[in-house]
Amino acid sequence: MNMNRRPGLSARLRLTLSYAGLVLVTGAVLLAVVWLFLLRYVPDNSQGLLGVSPNRFLLSRIFGRAAAVAMGLLLVFGLVGGWVLAGRMLAPLSRISEAARTAGSGSLSHRIHMEGRQDEFRELADTFDTMLEQLESHVAEQRRFAANASHELRTPLAISQTLLDVARKDPTRDRDELLERLQAVNARAIDLTEALLLLSRSDGGTFVRGSVDLSLVAEEAAETLLPLAEQRRITLDVTGGAAPTSGSGELLLRMVTNLVQNAVVHNVPVGGTVTVHTEARNGESVLRVENTGPAVSPELVPTLTEPFQRGTERVRTDEHAGAGLGLAIVHSIVRAHDGTLDLLARPAGGLAATVRFPGTS
Repeated sequence: MNMNRRPGLSARLRLTLSYAGLVLVTGAVLLAVVWLFLLRYVPDNSQGLLGVSPNRFLLSRIFGRAAAVAMGLLLVFGLVGGWVLAGRMLAPLSRISEAARTAGSGSLSHRIHMEGRQDEFRELADTFDTMLEQLESHVAEQRRFAANASHELRTPLAISQTLLDVARKDPTRDRDELLERLQAVNARAIDLTEALLLLSRSDGGTFVRGSVDLSLVAEEAAETLLPLAEQRRITLDVTGGAAPTSGSGELLLRMVTNLVQNAVVHNVPVGGTVTVHTEARNGESVLRVENTGPAVSPELVPTLTEPFQRGTERVRTDEHAGAGLGLAIVHSIVRAHDGTLDLLARPAGGLAATVRFPGTS
């Protein structure tokens, strides 16, 4: 935002005038003290001998000229010295301002890297460098996310367009089959759009907080996903006790649902287990979702919370191919609630996800 302000004195000029004024005031005080001290011991004109001996009149004329010259020299010295000192003092600020202008033009890769010992300016420069690094990382992440989201949304639209083109060129094609496929593609596009909106909402932290018990949320999520678990012949157990915390009940339910669904979908084909455990421990509310399944590479685990990272090494089914946003949404919701998410590949196969939130009394 541009603000129309009247031009004013620069900081360097104001500091220069301040230094010069301080020097003049100090010099004037010293001269006044000397003058008054000398006048106490010098007789006036009426006590002089034929006007030859020192008296106050002669001293005033001689000392007055010398004082005027001294004050002039002090003024010049104060202005020149103040200008040089102010320039040296404000040089780091000029580098910071130049870096800010460079960042404002869109280049976030520039860093100040100010050398020298620690002081206020160098602390400001280091803080500015850290801010630029975080901004650059955030912008790169947003650009990557936008590119991936565009690609993911373009796929179902392209499929729909292809189906419509085929139907238009071949009027004898089975209409019911076409509608069913279009409905499936449209449902996938809607799910992806809702996931993107939810991810954006949780990243922005725009939600109302309230008291939430993770144990109740876990039971609700398990009840919702029980038909899916039964279909895959997977045992779904909810254990533990109350785990109160503060947050959005809707977002926390989505978080637990994503974790449990992820555990069910990425399980063994049949006969696996998913365990959901909640507890309050050491002032924290803890939720742990653990599942059996194929082995997960430790190198793959850190990437699972990145958007559109589907974990290609893990077993997936066509009806639950997903968009690669499940754990990304979980991580975003956990972060928005000041919590932590730990993912661990189980030695026997499968994944263990542990979420910790600040507890409430």
